[in-house]
Amino acid sequence: MTSLDWIALTIFVLCWAGYAAVTDRVPRIRRRSVIAAMDEHRRRWMLALLTRENRISDTAIIGNLMSSTGFLANTAIFILAGLVALMAAPDIGRRVLAALPWAAPPGSDAAWEIRIALLMLIFVRAFFELTWALRQFNYCSILVGGIGVGPSHLPEAEAAAKVANRAARHFNTGLRAYYFGLAALAWIIHPVALVAASLFVLWELHRREFRSAVRAAVTTRGQS
Repeated sequence: MTSLDWIALTIFVLCWAGYAAVTDRVPRIRRRSVIAAMDEHRRRWMLALLTRENRISDTAIIGNLMSSTGFLANTAIFILAGLVALMAAPDIGRRVLAALPWAAPPGSDAAWEIRIALLMLIFVRAFFELTWALRQFNYCSILVGGIGVGPSHLPEAEAAAKVANRAARHFNTGLRAYYFGLAALAWIIHPVALVAASLFVLWELHRREFRSAVRAAVTTRGQS
């Protein structure tokens, strides 16, 4: 670990942890995000269940959410399997990377293992977040099945909305881990590549969650 490695790793951690802390824990900022806007739409969705008896389309939507979450969780397992293989073959990996222009692959097995271990930690976190989101979507489907028709069942709809929003929050955290996992992959090439990738992911996440056309659309819908 050179000083440049430590600087790059510090910037990576600050980008990921700092962005999550600001966007998830500062209410004034979070209210302007697409995530907060979709929380309100999910709540409206659950409240709309009070006005209809046919819930076939609603269960289909929840099933679609569970399917996409399960796909990413399964993919995280495959990625972890590949990372274990890379951990076991540092010489081959470094030879492949050495052929790339401007690449500075780790010079020792220990340095290689540190980089792969970071990737493994990231995708283990992604797996746990996504599987917990999957379970919460499953809980939400059960709650939807128990919501009656009429305003007297408002507490049941509110409970289902809270569970759906929590599931979406954990799904977003797992997806964010995927983004920063791709950034961490750049560390294998060069520490400067890790800095550039971390800053790019940070900018892209901010653009999608606060300045995208989708955010403008769902916010306008929510205010209408």
